[in-house]
Amino acid sequence: MSRMLGKALVTALMLGSGTAAMAANDGQVRANQLLGTDPEYRETWQSTVKREERLPEWVLNLSGSAPQQMSAVTEDGDKYLVGPLCESEDKCTYKRLIVAFSWDKDEAYGMLVEVPEGLPTDKSPTRHADYRWLGDPDEGMKALLQEQLKRDPNWY
Repeated sequence: MSRMLGKALVTALMLGSGTAAMAANDGQVRANQLLGTDPEYRETWQSTVKREERLPEWVLNLSGSAPQQMSAVTEDGDKYLVGPLCESEDKCTYKRLIVAFSWDKDEAYGMLVEVPEGLPTDKSPTRHADYRWLGDPDEGMKALLQEQLKRDPNWY
């Protein structure tokens, strides 16, 4: 009886860990959880930001607030896991990052977007934003990251 229970427990654990891995691979994860799901994501992100200067801690560690789950997106035939991250929930308009990881976890890109805090609501954040590219994205990747930003109904 205990042997059957042990096998059932092992099976449940294997299924549970497989589900977590699948969730990380199909977009059922938020950007602020990604580095904890797989060491390959952490290594790739650290490689992406290691030559960058003066990045905030929340960008270096992808530890800010993630308003939504990441999603699978295709660009030029390649699949990426893409999602937003904000410094904090209440500062998403002013400090946000859109990240993209290649499906094989070998490449990562980011677009850090900063808007002056206190910008009047009648002023377009698009016209006052500073953009910083991480990971040396090509024009197609830049367009993908910008498109993700445009999906935010508060971005105009």
